Amino acid sequence: MTPSCGPADAGEAAAGERVRWLDAGEQAAWRSFLDAHQLLMTKLDSELREASPLGLTEYTVLVRLSEAEDRTLRMATLAADTGLSRSRLTHIVSRLEERGIVCRDKSVDDRRGVQCRLTEEGFGLLERTAPVHVAGVREHLIDLLGREQIAQMAGIFDTVLAHMRALPSRTTRS
Repeated sequence: MTPSCGPADAGEAAAGERVRWLDAGEQAAWRSFLDAHQLLMTKLDSELREASPLGLTEYTVLVRLSEAEDRTLRMATLAADTGLSRSRLTHIVSRLEERGIVCRDKSVDDRRGVQCRLTEEGFGLLERTAPVHVAGVREHLIDLLGREQIAQMAGIFDTVLAHMRALPSRTTRS
């Protein structure tokens, strides 16, 4: 596929390398992933918001904190783990902190760092909200697939995740 807009020689990448365009099957797989991911995340977010005061991004932050030792993570680690920019995470954590769901403290190990901790109230909210999220994940993804497909999906995204985590970090993601 040749893009409708781009460099005069659409076959040349910015660094002077040839672009390896997606073939029809690869393009279909990519678009299917993009569309399904967007619709799935939108649906899971909507279901959470209908049943709780949390959206999917806030829920994800609480899950990461609940799985950490002492339910506490450095803000920088939490940002990296969730794929959120530090500024977006700070905004989300500020809203959660106002509601007593999390609290922030200076790092014990490094006074420049800030740690975020899930409060008991926040953990209770997570426990009440988790069944809604799990039911949505099951209904809109897991129960649609066979065991072999689930294993394939896990293998595929383990590979992608390992690759993405090995890349140099960027602070411009949001």
